Amino acid sequence: MTTLTTLTTTTLEISPDPGSWVTVCEEARLTPGRGVAALLPDGRQVAVFRDRSGRTYAIDNRDPFTGAQVLSRGLLGSAEGRPFVASPLLKQRFDLETGRCLDDDEVTVTVFPVRVTSHV
Repeated sequence: MTTLTTLTTTTLEISPDPGSWVTVCEEARLTPGRGVAALLPDGRQVAVFRDRSGRTYAIDNRDPFTGAQVLSRGLLGSAEGRPFVASPLLKQRFDLETGRCLDDDEVTVTVFPVRVTSHV
């Protein structure tokens, strides 16, 4: 008797524009507490994170203070219950849910909706 095994994979998708979704990677490739950079079809870079509780976030990878594409290399943390990434260059912190800079109220980065989909 032959047994067939059905493999289910889960992928992480982000929405760079309302109503459109782009597959970024397999969900299992994300390491909790670390970020990765992804290139969107239009050439923009996105920083994708999974925190240690399993939540995923996607923000613009460009540090608005330096112009460098480095936010995916930042350190994750939380302040007053808000998840953030600290830029690896000048250490400004960006709220992963709103994109607001916690150290300068006039600065924000773009936040992208994220979803996980299963495929058989």
